[in-house]
Amino acid sequence: MDDEDEAEADGEPDDASAEVPEAVARDAREFGVYARTGGWTFALKVARSVRPGGQGADETTKVSARRFAALAGCSADRVMRFYKAWDRAADDGLVPQFEALAPGDDIELPDADVWLSYYVSRSSATSVRGQAITEAAEAEGIRPTKALEVAENPTALRAAILADPGTAEAARKALMDRLGEDPVLRSGLARDIVRTDDLKKAVAEETKTGGQLEYVRKIAEEGQVKTPAGQTIEAPQQLREEAERHLSLIDELDEDEESGEWAREAYDTVRTLVAETVEKDPELRVQERRAKFYSSLQKATKAFEELTFDDVEEIDEIIEDDMLQRLEELQQAISVCISAIQTAQKKD
Repeated sequence: MDDEDEAEADGEPDDASAEVPEAVARDAREFGVYARTGGWTFALKVARSVRPGGQGADETTKVSARRFAALAGCSADRVMRFYKAWDRAADDGLVPQFEALAPGDDIELPDADVWLSYYVSRSSATSVRGQAITEAAEAEGIRPTKALEVAENPTALRAAILADPGTAEAARKALMDRLGEDPVLRSGLARDIVRTDDLKKAVAEETKTGGQLEYVRKIAEEGQVKTPAGQTIEAPQQLREEAERHLSLIDELDEDEESGEWAREAYDTVRTLVAETVEKDPELRVQERRAKFYSSLQKATKAFEELTFDDVEEIDEIIEDDMLQRLEELQQAISVCISAIQTAQKKD
């Protein structure tokens, strides 16, 4: 049913010339004006009645925003929001400047759909902080008033985050997007992590998972792999295919699914295949054992080099009963190792 049908159904003739009470006709006219111009109608009332800042009361018949608000029975802040909307539109040449308007003047007003581009319903939107929130809201495709309302009520935001996982996730993503440009936030989050045991454990676990995934990904993408002893070797085709298979499964996970268990399985699988690859190749197996021996020797050398006494006179204060015994056992173990190497060299 269209508008005409509805009018007929209500028993009202669609005849604009029919006699109606003046009060009804006036309301209809004012409604039509507002339907076409929206908030501009009220902004004009402010623009032609409120004197601009810096203009004295003796220079115009206009009144101050505070006086106008008192006459209107509303707050001065509300009046100023309409005032500033008109001011912005005047700067863009859309409406006349305040000085060109006198009380009672009527002009052709812009369309209603343009109004929200200049008017902000919250005073916080006029601040630097509010303007930043407004711009961010517009970039996200939402009404600035919604974002400003949330910003003005952090307790409500906190309640929503605590109660709703979806809100908490949105907040987490927003914080991550902000980290790059906000060093204060970055430092604050870092301190929170360091001071919170559960977060430290979670970070350590995620770091481990990331390292495992990187290990598998390098095999699949670069065709190289590190052996347990630290050698870098070419990955066999079977190993690369297995790494790619696991990565494809992980890449198919939804964003909110945990990848830790999948990463551990992928890592354990390829590590087992790497060990089998080393054992199957006699030459590679020898190289692996040699690399492992060198690694252990370097660690032992570095550790022993730290066992020095800066001041010989303090030895009696430092020494414990079992220190000498442990050093003698270490000396014996080194002697056995040296003898084994010397015997092997003689055979060669």
